[in-house]
Amino acid sequence: MDQVFEIPEEPNVEPISSLEEDVIRGANPRFTFPFGILFSTFLYCGEAASALYMVRIYRKNSETYWMTYTFSFFMFSSIMVQLTLIFVHRDLAKDKPLSLFMHLILMGPVIRCLEAMIKYLTLWKKEGQEEPYVSLTRKKMLINGEEVLIEWEVGHSIRTLAMHRNAYKRMSQIQAFLGSVPQLTYQLYVTLISAEVPLGRVVLIVFSLISVTYGATLCNMLAIQIKYDEYKIRLGPLEVLCITIWRTLEITSRLVILVLFSATLKLKAVPFLLLNFLIILFEPWVKFWRSGAQMPNNIEKNFSRVGTLVVLISITVLYAGINFSCWSALQLKLADRDLVEKGQNWGHMGLHYSVRLIENVIMVLVFKFFGVKVLLNYCHSLIALQLIIAYLISIGFMLLFFQYLHPLRSLFTHNVVDYLHCVCSHRHPRGTVENSEPSADAEARQSIV
Repeated sequence: MDQVFEIPEEPNVEPISSLEEDVIRGANPRFTFPFGILFSTFLYCGEAASALYMVRIYRKNSETYWMTYTFSFFMFSSIMVQLTLIFVHRDLAKDKPLSLFMHLILMGPVIRCLEAMIKYLTLWKKEGQEEPYVSLTRKKMLINGEEVLIEWEVGHSIRTLAMHRNAYKRMSQIQAFLGSVPQLTYQLYVTLISAEVPLGRVVLIVFSLISVTYGATLCNMLAIQIKYDEYKIRLGPLEVLCITIWRTLEITSRLVILVLFSATLKLKAVPFLLLNFLIILFEPWVKFWRSGAQMPNNIEKNFSRVGTLVVLISITVLYAGINFSCWSALQLKLADRDLVEKGQNWGHMGLHYSVRLIENVIMVLVFKFFGVKVLLNYCHSLIALQLIIAYLISIGFMLLFFQYLHPLRSLFTHNVVDYLHCVCSHRHPRGTVENSEPSADAEARQSIV
């Protein structure tokens, strides 16, 4: 995925003497073309255009309910996208009437993309020239299995381009889980009950599916960056491919199961789905109230308590939207200063997938035994089996990633095999002795994995 700058793994680095610790001087940062920004803008515009086209078709055919829901999902996600970009860029404190106007007409991602491209072309023309304003950045990095501290200079222009990239990564998640997921689910539901597949709806479904998969993949990458903020992290093509397959299978199987379940029970399915979502939504707040902690006030220095509360509510809504369709890869912790649990919580991950697997099996069984014949030439048993197998395969790719492909797996106190062994076996005195071994030996074993 996108990187603002890269640090060579093999030197061009010079050790710097320090009173506290040895620091390695990194090479000058190299900026890359902002493919991610262009791709996110393309997805936003494509999904918006196809959604508005389907709204026009539904209106022409006097399908009021379908038109209303399609337009509502589009508007809600578009408004949240504009607010996200404004919040990240802090536009309310700046004099940028053109940008605010473009956000007002829901074209904010387009103008932001143009700004990012102009910044990139400016950097490209000035390549090789020394910037007058630079700042020092330090990150830890694992080189040949050893942890080193690297320091390098980052110019103001490169840092601005980095801000654009970070804003679009967050925008893609907002669009994916607050817009594309409900839009994709609803359009699949309409296709199922109408037995018609017009070209416009197919285009909207494809854009929504790509948006959801891309957002879920970014969710994993951002989760790693947040948990290990002090480390410089690299994800190679194999790691990205594994995450993409994992997320694609997980989300598609989950959403198709939800659609079949909803088509079977229709309005009777609403209380179950709504209760499911509300449990996820209020779970972080219940833990926060039980902890007795104060509301964090370091989200934005210029925010009032009301503004902080609005941001926290928006974060929990996004968190619930992600966990409703797939695993968020982060555990929200409102009582913590960083708002997330930074430890590798295997229990939270195991609980999530166990509950989701049970839910999926129940919904598939409801479809199998009570569903009408919705798909010709396919039996319900075969559909149910394929969906459960697809979800289990996604869990397999998830375990593969954390066991062998996670970029910082050597930092894990315990890996996936350790956790599964702990869950599946009884605790013996021998386990207590093994757990009391020095941490250096544990890390050595992890590095072998």
